[in-house]
Amino acid sequence: MIDSIAVRVPAKVNAQLAVGGRRPDGFHDLANVFLAVGLYDEITVTPADELRITVEGPDADQVPRDRTNLAARAAELLAARHGIEPRVHLHIAKDIPVAGGMAGGSADGAGALLACDALWNTGATREELLDICAELGSDVPFSLVGGAALGRGRGELLTPLTVGGTFHWVFAVADGGLSTPAVYGECDRLRAERGAGDTIDDVPAPEPSAALLDALRAGDATALAAALTAGPDGSSNDLQAAAVSLRPSLADTLRAGTTAGALASLVSGSGPTCAFLAKDAAGAEQVATALAASGTCRTARVAASPAAGATVVREDRRAPSA
Repeated sequence: MIDSIAVRVPAKVNAQLAVGGRRPDGFHDLANVFLAVGLYDEITVTPADELRITVEGPDADQVPRDRTNLAARAAELLAARHGIEPRVHLHIAKDIPVAGGMAGGSADGAGALLACDALWNTGATREELLDICAELGSDVPFSLVGGAALGRGRGELLTPLTVGGTFHWVFAVADGGLSTPAVYGECDRLRAERGAGDTIDDVPAPEPSAALLDALRAGDATALAAALTAGPDGSSNDLQAAAVSLRPSLADTLRAGTTAGALASLVSGSGPTCAFLAKDAAGAEQVATALAASGTCRTARVAASPAAGATVVREDRRAPSA
């Protein structure tokens, strides 16, 4: 009998986040180029008398321990589909920055889903797991899949992408988070303020950058850097201007990384974490050291992409009783 299952799940960076106009339901269509990066949360699931959550790691006090946590919701959704009571202890060891635009909460949901599936031996298909992921949130399917993918719709409709090499990143972690809905709302406000409109009737449908996809396919960091800074606001992330508008100090962080030698800088997703592409591993360490000393961020983390998606890393079995 399985006594516990541990699953490791990566963070993500949005190499491109093209945002369409606001839909009648309030959401936005996306062309979202995801890359999984080597910063990980680990979710350990063990049988228990009731569903409960514990959390350890940096900023663990900011992670909800109730049923608003995506890990808890994942367990409940899978259990409901298979007629199981979700009596499990979910322990989350955090290393992905909390509320940093790197899909840490989504990673925990995907990790808990895979771990509970293995613990309960539900026999769920990959398609069923991805369907539950999409119900949990826009970024959760990619957290399960990992690697590199183009996300359409709200980001949950995935097409795998080919990556021809390893890309080296530095992530500057800010103090405090940014509300994703608030960043999208600010994006809409800035678009309307410019007079171009902010609805799906006003904003062209989002499309991935051919140059960016070519750079990923070739494994060419210099070409990727050019694509990362080629957007209408000087970034491949359409939410960057909104994030900087809400948190002006991010401009200083972006500038510090570029000054330190990064090939390109951008806000990661809805922020406030900033991502910097480096030429190689040594360059990433140099940029991280400079950022940590710059006073413009709380800490700087080095990671490479692409990384594998949610993966079972440990399975403990209870010895059979005599």
